[in-house]
Amino acid sequence: MKKVLVINGPNLNMLGVREPSVYGGKTLNEINRRLEELAKELKVELEFFQSNHEGAIIDRIHQAYAFSDAILINPGAFTHYSYAIRDALSAVGLPVVEVHLSNIHAREAFRQHSVMAPIVVGQISGFGHYSYELGLRALRQELERENDK
Repeated sequence: MKKVLVINGPNLNMLGVREPSVYGGKTLNEINRRLEELAKELKVELEFFQSNHEGAIIDRIHQAYAFSDAILINPGAFTHYSYAIRDALSAVGLPVVEVHLSNIHAREAFRQHSVMAPIVVGQISGFGHYSYELGLRALRQELERENDK
């Protein structure tokens, strides 16, 4: 069974409380529970990790090299400036899909740029909590495509 690491960056532990008009009313635990249901359908195993600390996220990405087949990540604000997380994702060489609850391209100018975008398989944003489900489906498809090579 394929293993997908789901990483959530800073402030995503505050979902459901933090600006629900932008990020929706679902908590991170609710999003994770829905992903677990979908993972059963897609026949993938999930592991969840959330941190507000850049170094902890980098360490977990490095660990994924030995234990995961792909990464689904919402880097939060690190999206826009963390070359260290970008480099860690690139270093492990796993398929990565970047997700965002809000449409980052329709927000403030500083939020419209992702330093992750050039090294990920794809980016999904603007669909609220459903962005995660779309991201997991896309990763599953990417893993199948890689198996067919």
